[in-house]
Amino acid sequence: MIAKEPNTPNFSDDQIRELTDIVFLEEKLPSPCDVIFVFGGTHSGHWEKAIEAYFNGLGNKLIVTGGFNPKVKLYESREIVKYLVEAGIPKRDIVFEDKSSNTLENVLFAKEVFNFGAINTVLFICKSYAAGSQYRTLVQHLPGHLEFVNFSFDAKFNGTTVARDNWFNSETGRKRVWGQYLRIIEYGKKGDILPLKKQIEGL
Repeated sequence: MIAKEPNTPNFSDDQIRELTDIVFLEEKLPSPCDVIFVFGGTHSGHWEKAIEAYFNGLGNKLIVTGGFNPKVKLYESREIVKYLVEAGIPKRDIVFEDKSSNTLENVLFAKEVFNFGAINTVLFICKSYAAGSQYRTLVQHLPGHLEFVNFSFDAKFNGTTVARDNWFNSETGRKRVWGQYLRIIEYGKKGDILPLKKQIEGL
């Protein structure tokens, strides 16, 4: 089990650039997709970003994931759907699963409620520092013809925002990003996500 905030080594400028691209993914302008995939979570960014995407024409169908969260005693997907409907998104445009307990299960159980073989593009929503691992999970378990577009949001931890352009300036950011990189390596070896072609030299 890799800690969410493990101790970090010292990173060179080149290593910071590589970590940023692996963990946050490369920056690209979002484009309209066939469906919006919302990874489970309790951060308001999950539904706020989904609402933004829907009303900006980035997708007209939403797949919401997330099962029961014992810490907050609610079903993540049902909570997200509640906010989507309150924002004016018709229920007919939303499908959800409420059995998953992690990223891998988000994707696997989504396959039970939606036919991914009938579409070509997926806009996915998650925390920005989790985008790399979420993307690799989607690629590993959904049909190979699909194209994935990242539409993520920055999260705060104890008042510190962890974002693509500043994570390396704070201890929290460095630990969070390093932990994500270590998980990408570990889950890649297990086959849960698409493995890295090569690890960062010196790390």
